[in-house]
Amino acid sequence: MKKLKTFAFIAGAALFMSSCATVSSPLSGVIFTDVKSPIAATGNANSTKVGKAEATSILGIAATGDASIEAAAKSAGITKIHHVDAHSTSILGVYATYTVYVYGE
Repeated sequence: MKKLKTFAFIAGAALFMSSCATVSSPLSGVIFTDVKSPIAATGNANSTKVGKAEATSILGIAATGDASIEAAAKSAGITKIHHVDAHSTSILGVYATYTVYVYGE
């Protein structure tokens, strides 16, 4: 019975510790991801300002941040959006970031 309890404890601990920090991306690598991708484009002609918003995840256990288009636009005072890009980074499934860039005026 003691061996069964020990096995169950080790299996549970291994399952709990196997969390991964994942990030939205058109492509992903198991060891490392560093991908830039488009999100949206509009008919607005000028893009003199760039706004940035970011969210971060650690081990897939804790995630924090506001990577919304609205937050990125507000950070640079953009009222007319030209286009939106994203940048995804993940290192060994331990640390991941998702950054949204808004271009406009």
